[in-house]
Amino acid sequence: MDLRDKISTIHNLMAANKFSTAIEKCHKLIKIYPKMPYLYNLCGMAYQSNKQILKSVESFNLALHYEPESLPALNNLANSYKFLNQSDKAEILFEKILNHEPNNIKYLNNYANLKKKLTDFNGAKKLLLKAEKIEGNNTDILFNLLECFQSLGDLDTAKKYAFKILELKPDNTAAHRFISGINNYKLDKSNFDELEKLEKSKNFNNLSVSEKKDIYYSLGKVYEDLKDYENSFIYLDKANSILRQQINYNILNDEKLINKIIKLFQKFDFDKINKKPLSKKIVFIVGMPRSGTTLVEQMIASHSEVNGAGELVYLQNAIVQNFVEELNFNKQKIIEESLFEKNIVADKYLQLLSHHKFSSKVITDKAPQNFIWLGFIKIFFPNSYIIHCKRNPKDNCLSLYKNYFPSKEMLWSFDQEEIAKYYNLYIRLMEFWHTKINDSILDVEYEKVVKNPEIEMKKIISFCNMDWEENCLNFHKNKKTPITTASVNQARKPIYNTSVNSNEGFANYLEKMFNILDTNK
Repeated sequence: MDLRDKISTIHNLMAANKFSTAIEKCHKLIKIYPKMPYLYNLCGMAYQSNKQILKSVESFNLALHYEPESLPALNNLANSYKFLNQSDKAEILFEKILNHEPNNIKYLNNYANLKKKLTDFNGAKKLLLKAEKIEGNNTDILFNLLECFQSLGDLDTAKKYAFKILELKPDNTAAHRFISGINNYKLDKSNFDELEKLEKSKNFNNLSVSEKKDIYYSLGKVYEDLKDYENSFIYLDKANSILRQQINYNILNDEKLINKIIKLFQKFDFDKINKKPLSKKIVFIVGMPRSGTTLVEQMIASHSEVNGAGELVYLQNAIVQNFVEELNFNKQKIIEESLFEKNIVADKYLQLLSHHKFSSKVITDKAPQNFIWLGFIKIFFPNSYIIHCKRNPKDNCLSLYKNYFPSKEMLWSFDQEEIAKYYNLYIRLMEFWHTKINDSILDVEYEKVVKNPEIEMKKIISFCNMDWEENCLNFHKNKKTPITTASVNQARKPIYNTSVNSNEGFANYLEKMFNILDTNK
């Protein structure tokens, strides 16, 4: 077997997701051809696909050692830096690459993805519009543009892109699911017939799990709009069932985490903290996903002194990197760090935040599941504010069941029992935080915000130590803060109350979930 055949074998292994074997074969070839940059780049790609990002960086740098101007290696290295949240390094590389090949679709798209990660959707849009001019029928570019316009609040343009995609590829299920998310099928049944045809077609069983999921969620939304809750539930149940079958999840692991957090902070003395105020004030908006966190962030971020950062992973990552060893918390290190002026968590957080280039001194971070880390926020972010969003448990859990969440932190969201059990864990932890740091938390009820938005928002703005601005009530007109979550379509509308008591139509089909929630009363 010659070199070309051996390289082809490695590509086939990678296509079959056999990345460890591909890496082994790369290393064997590198021993024979130690100065061949292509092999180092290939090995880096295998490491990258195997989630061994630091190893991939080593390989790409070796490829560049032997061929400094290799654009594929530079591109791959930039993507690895993006995964590592080293966005400044990634940006420099993408700029260098596009100076050499300004019209390369792949490089434009990859740089746009970095811009999106940094919530610079206007920057991403500019790159993608250039790519569209070069290759107007590329559905990947078109869908990326759709997401940009959606996040920026231009739903009409996003919808035009969705239909353009369907003209080119009528069975593009992601475009169908986007349309279903913004359509009210009582008024507009566009794409309903196509969805039904896709679901009933002979080729349906040949579709991927992701494509089936798109169709099921879309039809669930259609029938809910038509108030046919039985059929809506049937499709939502199908979507969640096929997704749950794909994952390995045990609710006991989350229960152990909550127990460890409570034990860790049970006797912690928060009065001994010795941290200086930060240069930026962070408003942490926490709670269960789908509890109103996006709505509250949009209202706060409409204030002239605030930038909304959306859902950031920086806090959790900094905590895990510094204080978790073999799945356990290093309590002694946490105590010691709380007594020092030096702030290892906030320093890392603010460094990553600086890549977003926010001009305001007040920033919102609405990663809902930061409710787990409130003790760390109290220690390391002394001049921060914690807004806790609450919602009717049944409405909240139904909304979780109706929406798809790709995050690995939400593997509990595809099963009625697991959603309800996780919700009860969340309630237990929040009750604990209220016993420890109650004065640092403002509870905000979704139903009250919907009923009396001005009264509730004035409480929030006052809690955050800012002056009231009427802009906070015109949040739906604010395009300053992009939205990338499942709430994007709702949060671009004025306040409405149709989500209050939304569980009533589904009550007969969610008894398993609701019975577990009722045990928490």
